[in-house]
Amino acid sequence: MTAAVFLSARTAFIFGQLGEANLNSHFLVEFVGGLMSNSPFSSSSVSSYDSALGPSQASMVGIHLTSQRPSPTTSRRWRDVFWLLIYLLHLILVGFALVVFGVNRFRKPDRLNISKYTMGFLQDKSGLTEEYWPFYGVAGGVGAFLGCTWLLLLCSSAIQILKLSVHLLTTYLAVVSVLCFWAKQFFWGVAFASAASLQFLYVISVIDRLPFTMLVLQRAVQMVWKLPELLRAASLFILLMLLWLSLWSFGVAGILAMGIGISGSWWLLLAFSVSLFWTGAVLCNIVHAVVSGVVFLILIHSGGEASAMPPKPVFESFRHAVTTSFGSICYGSLFTAAIRTMRWKIRGLRSKIGGNECLLCCVDFLFHMVEFLVRWFNKYAYVQIALYGKNFNHSAKDAWELFQSTGVEALVAYDCTGAVLFMGTVLGGLVSGTCAAVWTRFKHPERVAMVGSTSMLMGMILVGLAMVMVESAVTSIYVCFAEDPALIDRWDAAFFAQLSEKLQQRLQHRSARCRSAVATHRIGEQIEAAAIATAV
Repeated sequence: MTAAVFLSARTAFIFGQLGEANLNSHFLVEFVGGLMSNSPFSSSSVSSYDSALGPSQASMVGIHLTSQRPSPTTSRRWRDVFWLLIYLLHLILVGFALVVFGVNRFRKPDRLNISKYTMGFLQDKSGLTEEYWPFYGVAGGVGAFLGCTWLLLLCSSAIQILKLSVHLLTTYLAVVSVLCFWAKQFFWGVAFASAASLQFLYVISVIDRLPFTMLVLQRAVQMVWKLPELLRAASLFILLMLLWLSLWSFGVAGILAMGIGISGSWWLLLAFSVSLFWTGAVLCNIVHAVVSGVVFLILIHSGGEASAMPPKPVFESFRHAVTTSFGSICYGSLFTAAIRTMRWKIRGLRSKIGGNECLLCCVDFLFHMVEFLVRWFNKYAYVQIALYGKNFNHSAKDAWELFQSTGVEALVAYDCTGAVLFMGTVLGGLVSGTCAAVWTRFKHPERVAMVGSTSMLMGMILVGLAMVMVESAVTSIYVCFAEDPALIDRWDAAFFAQLSEKLQQRLQHRSARCRSAVATHRIGEQIEAAAIATAV
């Protein structure tokens, strides 16, 4: 079965590289048609491979040999040190600024006498930091509670909770948009209404993929649930994030209490929100790297029996993530999340465009641009970082080439795990932001939008820290499936069979699309030739 999957994958790779270009050659159709007719897609071919390959031989099929797998004792070089220094410098500067802004309005207006350095930029206002700080305390408490609760519910009944998050997010966005219009926040009302529409369209476009997504998520959740050390590590990072959020919200509350204009407040909040997003992404990706290293060890040791596992696997993964690989994590955290979100949306839109050639051309341009960026910034890089200690760009490039060369990219593109978990993260952020905004409306109605939007970001980061454990397990499963399918087969033979069957279906689907593209191109050439002949 392993050999069948890989030969099928090579067939899809030929289609993917040649079929998406201008397919002018008549040779491609005959060559691929012959290869497909002899490929092991049929049940008889699969059974012949199963009988011909023994377990020991099948385990040798893959890109990386067992001797190349990482060892917990392997020494590693420090990677992307420049970005490590940039991130640490950013933390120091932002932390200092937050302390200054918070203390300046704590219990006494303009305690540090900042106004004399602003040349009248600040207005005379008597707001205090402690007036706004409790609102963020509510957002942080709600976000931490939802993150822990969401993770526990995922582990107990993953399918039901994920289905609920997919459908509930659209409804919640629509309700929030109505509340914004009622509160005369027309900009935010339009923004949330547009988000609800896009969310609904995206769910409709991927509705056929959800059963497979739920299958993969269920197996990942079962794997994570068996490792309480990972759950404790995630709780520790949530606590660490709460400590940073205490300082961050203290400084932001001081900014809201300052007598600064609306435009100035928004620019400052935007700058500090970008900083918070980067910090939250770094912590999430540290958890990602830790989980990836442990999951890989589980798959190597046939399901992770305690007697076979190396000592302290979580600690070893954590040590690498916060030392030699920390710079790579800081670098990738700046761009990966935004590029991944764009890719989800563009893929969903592209799959539903009909015969509108102009719109299809524009979306295809965006699609290929984002696909180029994904080659250098993708979440699968963190698995390579955790396993081999590479720098970020090499890890991202190697992971993407591994998927494309084996055909597993077709499976990754079909899977919606990241999008579904992101929906749960956004839902948690919306609940946190709503709680803080409703309270703010009664106390300081002019600051509702500012407090609500920043509180939503806080909630998303806290819930995302809990969700990243499951997403990391899914990511690691795909990387291991691409590197050596025998690892998945030994871990769970039934799940391996389902992955192989779905991969087979996606490769056949891609080959059919490429043949259709070739046929359409030929018809276009014939019509053009006929038109030229008629004109002559």
